[in-house]
Amino acid sequence: MKGEGKMVIMSKMKWVGLVGLVLSAFSLFVHFLLARYTEEGISDYQSSVTIFSWRPIFENSDFAKNSPLYRRLWGQVRRLESLHPDANPRGYYADPRSESSGYVFVRIQGGFHEIRNSICDVVAISRLLNATLVIPEIQSTTSSKGISSEFKSFAYLYNEDQFMAALVKDVKVVKTLPQNLKGARRKKKIPSFRVPNSASPYFYLHHVLPVLNKHAVVELVVSEGGCLQAILPPHLEEYQRLRCRVGFHALRFRQEVQELATKILHRLRAPGRPFIAFDPGMTRDALAYHGCAELFQDVHTELIQHKRAWMKKHGIVKGKLSVNSAKQRLNGSCPLMPEEVGILLRAYGYSWDTILYISGGEVFGGQRTLIPLHAMFENTVDRTSLGAAWEMSRIYGREVNIVDTKLRAPPSVVQEKKLGAWKNAGPRPHPLPPPPARPKYPHNIEGWWGWVAESDNEPESTVMELRTNAHKLLWEAIDYLICVEADVFIPGFDRDGKGRPNFASLVMGHRLYQSAASKTFRLDR
Repeated sequence: MKGEGKMVIMSKMKWVGLVGLVLSAFSLFVHFLLARYTEEGISDYQSSVTIFSWRPIFENSDFAKNSPLYRRLWGQVRRLESLHPDANPRGYYADPRSESSGYVFVRIQGGFHEIRNSICDVVAISRLLNATLVIPEIQSTTSSKGISSEFKSFAYLYNEDQFMAALVKDVKVVKTLPQNLKGARRKKKIPSFRVPNSASPYFYLHHVLPVLNKHAVVELVVSEGGCLQAILPPHLEEYQRLRCRVGFHALRFRQEVQELATKILHRLRAPGRPFIAFDPGMTRDALAYHGCAELFQDVHTELIQHKRAWMKKHGIVKGKLSVNSAKQRLNGSCPLMPEEVGILLRAYGYSWDTILYISGGEVFGGQRTLIPLHAMFENTVDRTSLGAAWEMSRIYGREVNIVDTKLRAPPSVVQEKKLGAWKNAGPRPHPLPPPPARPKYPHNIEGWWGWVAESDNEPESTVMELRTNAHKLLWEAIDYLICVEADVFIPGFDRDGKGRPNFASLVMGHRLYQSAASKTFRLDR
């Protein structure tokens, strides 16, 4: 009887185990279906369990907002409280004429700040020429750069409908060229102008407009980060206000980017403390252009000098290759190092537990450059510590997988082939050609050190790097919104790799327009 009882118990346990396995398999199957077909549901689920790397640490839980110290550190600039900038037309301002001179199609190259400046300029140029503006094409976000096929070029970064609606009383804006002009553009039969930086209104009225009247369409290629002079003549002051309306009202980022930036901003403000936004401005291009190589050590100095040599070769830099970086730094031509900014903030009175947000897509030198700043301010954060990776991937859209063909296994010695001239050389006394060069394998050339040693030119970007450059535009869009809304903003540098206003300059201008009394430090470098 005991043996039969044991057999019954064992059989029941087997059935229980079998049922458990079936239920587990069914549960996994359901989860895979949810992950495949209900992206929004999964995202909502993930948002409830997301664990962020930032855990704020504060010395005192009580934060006195009525103290004189708080007003000095975080309060508005009183003498600017009465200043309320306005970009609306002052006097008579006619609507766009019903009869247009033709279509202006624009291709814009460059980074975030160059794109934004160029769009403001081309809108003013379109009104100056009485032309119909086609939604500009941003070269960094075309389909050939490996981005998601869900977005067109302009729509990858900005809201097209908002852009067109905001400018309805300024210029005519259409999404695409008419069908007959599309074909002519594909065949490269429409006139094209490579526009110089800061071109005058005279250039457009006397060079571009006659061609536009003749062909009904022109293509403008903008690669210098601004195609209209910054300060216009007094009789064109309304065009200056138009540029402000474009930059501060018409250019809104697409909804997904706006929503993610709002989420990150709420997470920054969740502890109930104000925060500082700091933009280092330490890009390799800017350091090379202004001759600041000796601020760094070892390979970083060599990388900056390599870039400066490339700039000099292409006519971007007019000065000498070797520059005294110490002298440049004393002249204020180099960015402030992060530790210098930290010392200034601590000396001004900001405590070690102040929330400090680091913006910008690139800090040359990597995270080790920011270590001293992290040591001075415990609550130093950036976009990556306040947002999950899946949140960023959602704004990228569905992207195809890219296989990097450059990463190949090195060939074996047996497979090495000599040069044809070496193998087919005639008999003596004809001299033999030199032996083939030693093959260079990818595994022997790693990172930047390899191409600095092998070539005077900058390496060509892979498709993955081009996609990352498009992603950087979205990262900088998020940082831009957060910096504009920050309680205090401090730029480390305000010039880019061509000596022109950079990302921080855009932020300062937007903050001045949106809230002139908000605290922005302009340090004397």
